[in-house]
Amino acid sequence: MNIEKLKQAEADFLDRYPGGFENPEMVAIAKKHKMDQMVAYTQESFQKENFRMPDLIVDRMVKVASRSSMVSVFEKPKFRDYAYALAPDRKRRLTDGLFSVCYGNEQQGFEAMVEVLVEGKLAKWTLMTVCQAYFRPNFEIFIKPTTAKGVIQTYELQNLQYKPKPSWAFYNQYRQAINQMKSLLDPALSPSNAAFSGFLMMSMEG
Repeated sequence: MNIEKLKQAEADFLDRYPGGFENPEMVAIAKKHKMDQMVAYTQESFQKENFRMPDLIVDRMVKVASRSSMVSVFEKPKFRDYAYALAPDRKRRLTDGLFSVCYGNEQQGFEAMVEVLVEGKLAKWTLMTVCQAYFRPNFEIFIKPTTAKGVIQTYELQNLQYKPKPSWAFYNQYRQAINQMKSLLDPALSPSNAAFSGFLMMSMEG
């Protein structure tokens, strides 16, 4: 990891936006993403007791993806149509996977979700990570391919190779890297991991 480059990006960002994400310009941008509302909705939707109702969980997964400003407008309707049309056993497999991601064995849950989404050619990093990014916003990460590839290259993250098909190994390693990077910088840059990724994206855009 190139810490010198990371620190320079921090200095440049805080020089441009004093106070980081508390800066009025950044507050105005953040409002468009409705992060607080999305976090509250997601945490309420994925309470443990709700997982007894797979249809409800699938509906909430669709709504989280549909309402998220981070998911492509092209992916939203495809995911909605596929998720609602799933056979009961596949809905259960998908929702059990999300339950494990939220409350149990993350790797098993992640891989179960990939398995179901692969069948619909929808195993996309954005769809695979949007729910947990809102569920645990200060630990989990949202992976946008262009940003992830840029972060790996720009900040010289060793032993991380991006691949289009989601895998637990990459998610876990990249999450560790993001949380480590975040810990080295001013907390004003990371009110959430999604915001921190936004800072990284903006730093790469100059």
